[in-house]
Amino acid sequence: MPWRSLLSCVLVLQWIPVSLGAERLFDFSTNQPGKLPAGFKSFVAGEGKPGDWQVVLTRVPSLIEPVTDKAASHAQIPVLSQLSRDPTDERYPVTYWDADRFGDFTFTTRFRMTGGAVEQIAGVVFRLVDEKNFCVVRASALGGNLRFYKFVDGQRTAPVGNDLPIVKGQWYELTVQAEGNKFDVLLDGKSVIPTLTDNSFPVGKVGFITKSDAVSEFADVRVRFKPLVIFAETLLDQVLERQPRLLDLRIYGTTPSRRDLHVLAAKNASEKGMPATEVESGVLSGNETYYGKEDKRILITAPLRDRNGDAVGVVKFFLKPFAGQTEANALARVLPTVRWMESQLAASEGLGQ
Repeated sequence: MPWRSLLSCVLVLQWIPVSLGAERLFDFSTNQPGKLPAGFKSFVAGEGKPGDWQVVLTRVPSLIEPVTDKAASHAQIPVLSQLSRDPTDERYPVTYWDADRFGDFTFTTRFRMTGGAVEQIAGVVFRLVDEKNFCVVRASALGGNLRFYKFVDGQRTAPVGNDLPIVKGQWYELTVQAEGNKFDVLLDGKSVIPTLTDNSFPVGKVGFITKSDAVSEFADVRVRFKPLVIFAETLLDQVLERQPRLLDLRIYGTTPSRRDLHVLAAKNASEKGMPATEVESGVLSGNETYYGKEDKRILITAPLRDRNGDAVGVVKFFLKPFAGQTEANALARVLPTVRWMESQLAASEGLGQ
């Protein structure tokens, strides 16, 4: 039976690649019951009314077997639940964590279906690009199966998977591992679908999905992942190889999860994430280079333009002055590097990607 043996937990932990060095745990106890958890957004794929995603209190079996017969085997904890019962056939309520995108990851959650006359389905979404493009792995109690499919430009593909004895009201653990274009799916620590290969979406967000009138719950959610290296960080390393004597270097831009101009990459790693000042914001909006001096340093702040000539980012050079230094020769020191950076940017998907 699920959740009665610590061995199943150990097997799952052994199966997770050690290369996944970061972990995000989702603790719904910090969220107000009856509300969508902070940091999550929701939408409906297909047709029908919006989903009703809430944090609710429910009894969940412990992951660790009780030490004595008198110890509580179930605890009432906050879980994420989809409660609406719109029976529309092609209705897929989705909620997702909006703050992070993941490439290589292991996404694990416990789930159960508690209601639904038309459908009893619970699953996860991953590699979510937007509301029309994402992958799904879901279990069905009425259908007795586990399936993988995806939405591409809003159209659902044919599902693939296996028939399994999924029971309404019973808790299961679902794990999806994505490594490059390879996906592995485990149910209670056991592989249940042959390794899938799909090239549709290299990175994306993660979340949860139900179907039609299914009422489902999710608990003990965690993602182990390899942090994404955005293009700005790669570009910074390449510039520092070309100009190792720079006192400092910052690249400013935006990301899908943070739309304000901020430091994407810097020689001084502690500066990453700093918001832009009026200087950088002015360079971006004006699409013109700025020259300044500060603490025996020369500062040159230049726009980074895309192939259309539009400023999409900002680079800031910190130079050590020399005798006879002028604005003209300071600009001459860095503008060739700026042009090279723009040539690299033109072949990329963006600084924050």
